Amino acid sequence: MPRRSKGLSATLITGALLLTSLGLGGIAVSAGAPAPHTAAAADAFAATHSGHAMAASTATSPEDPDGDGYIPANPPVTGVTPSTQDPPHRYFHEFQANCSVTHTKPDDPIVYPQQPGKSHDHTFMGNTTTNANSTTATLSAGGTTCKAPGDLSGYWMPTLYNGDQQILPVGPQVIYYKSGVTDYTSVRPFPKGLRFVVGSPMQSADEFRHHPGFVEGWECGDSYFNTEFPATCPNRADVQLNIRFQAPSCWDGKYLDTPDHKSHMAYPVVKPGTNDNMCPADHPVALPMIEFKMAFPVNGDMSKVRLSSGTGHSFHYDFFNAWDDRTLKALVDHCVVGGLQCDARGYDETHPEAGAALDEHYRLP
Repeated sequence: MPRRSKGLSATLITGALLLTSLGLGGIAVSAGAPAPHTAAAADAFAATHSGHAMAASTATSPEDPDGDGYIPANPPVTGVTPSTQDPPHRYFHEFQANCSVTHTKPDDPIVYPQQPGKSHDHTFMGNTTTNANSTTATLSAGGTTCKAPGDLSGYWMPTLYNGDQQILPVGPQVIYYKSGVTDYTSVRPFPKGLRFVVGSPMQSADEFRHHPGFVEGWECGDSYFNTEFPATCPNRADVQLNIRFQAPSCWDGKYLDTPDHKSHMAYPVVKPGTNDNMCPADHPVALPMIEFKMAFPVNGDMSKVRLSSGTGHSFHYDFFNAWDDRTLKALVDHCVVGGLQCDARGYDETHPEAGAALDEHYRLP
């Protein structure tokens, strides 16, 4: 691995790269509100970012060997080229991780490792122990609310409020693991310890609407593709506020994390002259594409609904992989590579002859 200059402190490098990734390369950000140099700049910032500010991280993960924000994969994945194959068409190649809310906390072990209380409030799902000090080892030793006991991963997103009341998803939420590339047979499991952030609390409304992970935005009742929360939703027991958002699924094979928590991952690109999706050359390793499908029990008057990170367009989420390796591989191979539409057991009810990847207790048989 090439050595990187230590001329600047790791904290300054990490903070600068984080701000650049969030579109704040020329703006100083502190724990309080940013202070643009002109009134026009202040107005533009407020219009774009709704006043949400992020402090720079002052610590790095215990898994970062030299404190520079890069966590190397051990071993790295080398010698891979993006697949351009077009296997037999299968409409589905996915399985679900059904995980319930565990707790809320103003922590983020990816963006603010070892800094409890520094983040906006997050709603955590899956691993029951996730906090500011979480590492691959602590998550692997924790418990889970996911149906599959082998899924010890941490999943989190900004907490939703209606006024001052927290609105938490009820019951198991749907987290899809899909193929993001046309050659679904090339998808391999996540490496243990991989982590990344999808979207940004600092993104503008336009950036959110045109984000590669945007599916249908905020929706409720018959209202779809909303960048912000609808003003009202049908006041019926069967109506909830929903959002679906997809993660990048192409990995560089080198790092489990990078200073901006994004650069080691990329979205698929279109193969020239086709409608096929493939990984880009600098991120050649095809991994499962995560898609959050979250449902919040709120409807009626939505005028006071907000996220802890700001308005509706500040939605983002984090993923920290701590799956049991064998369990994840069984589900990826059976459902994604196998071209099935599986539930959390790895069972496709339209193809019962294929069997299930896991037993009735959602464990490896």
